[in-house]
Amino acid sequence: MMTYLGKIGELTLKGSNIHTFEKLLLKNTKEYLKDTGAKVSLNAGRLYIDCEEKDSEQVEFTLRHLIGITGWAQTKTSEKTIEDIQKTVLETAKEAVQKGAKSFKIEAKRGDKKFPLNSYEIACQGASLVYDSGLMEVNVHNPDVIIYVEVRERCFIYSVAEKSCRGLPVGCSNKGLLLLSGGLDSPVAGYRMMRRGMKIECCYFHSYPYTSIEAQQKVEELARTLSAYGIQTYLNIIPFTDVQMKIKEKAPEEWSTLMLRVCMMKAANMLAFRVHADCIVTGESLGQVASQTLENMNVTEHFAEYPLLRPLAGMDKEEIMADAHFIGTYDTSILPYEDCCVLFSPRHPILRGRIEDAEKIFASLEADELIKTAFENRQIKKFVCGKEVILKEEV
Repeated sequence: MMTYLGKIGELTLKGSNIHTFEKLLLKNTKEYLKDTGAKVSLNAGRLYIDCEEKDSEQVEFTLRHLIGITGWAQTKTSEKTIEDIQKTVLETAKEAVQKGAKSFKIEAKRGDKKFPLNSYEIACQGASLVYDSGLMEVNVHNPDVIIYVEVRERCFIYSVAEKSCRGLPVGCSNKGLLLLSGGLDSPVAGYRMMRRGMKIECCYFHSYPYTSIEAQQKVEELARTLSAYGIQTYLNIIPFTDVQMKIKEKAPEEWSTLMLRVCMMKAANMLAFRVHADCIVTGESLGQVASQTLENMNVTEHFAEYPLLRPLAGMDKEEIMADAHFIGTYDTSILPYEDCCVLFSPRHPILRGRIEDAEKIFASLEADELIKTAFENRQIKKFVCGKEVILKEEV
């Protein structure tokens, strides 16, 4: 039997409703592990998973992607005696030495206040066998390895702690519709909203043959990756070629990108209503490109019928790229398959569009029926925990 420990962060700051968040975190964890025999429990700020070795890969995948914990570790367990703790610390130290460690320190926490030693005494006495054996020297300021000892309903000893996603459990903050393109920004925007507890459904606008099948497959891969963090998501693929050609035909060239965003927002309104989303999420970052000046963002928002959330608005590209690396979308996002926005971009886009001008230009397009037809002809794909699920009937 293998034991894993997850550390809960932000949830511990909640008040009388903390149990609601804890129940949701447990529910989400069990959803990841429903095809295994793993046992999951939560107590006093720690998530515990006990599993057979054959299920360890799925457990570790879960802990790497589970939103709501700050970190996790595979642990050893011992009896609640200082003698057994010392023996288990020695075993952990020997493993660290095999990896090249020459110095150590112990950090101890006593969750069980009935245990006769306090945290400082556990740390001091727990180190004795390692120190006496000469296996490693003690270095409390800059050790090669930190051995953690937690005395709770059981004793947990570990030395390798992995970082996780932090945030609030997915599902505690309503549902958002993410406008997902093939770039770096929108997947990160979706991930950041999931970390605030939001369920995410995705929408992608495809302009075949001006955008390739590979571009669509790229977005499908991004949606699959996001589903590993959000447990499940749907990807709605809306064919937007006719709408885009109408914009090219009738809109002033400098307005073409902004009009495309307006038309996308009109379609997003329809989809948000159909899927019961409470807001629309975009990957816009203030000033990053011409369509994301404050004035142009205001134009886009004017046509939204739902709250429009922009979690990346104050982030720069390096911060966004760092998040993309962390969640595993970077390599997919940089694949050289352009989306429809890029292919139809004007040479000199308008930088400070006005709402009244946008309303007149949109009205002149007479694109409402085309947008409605595109919405009705959308294709839907479902992804669960990082895998595509074949839909047997329309959702």
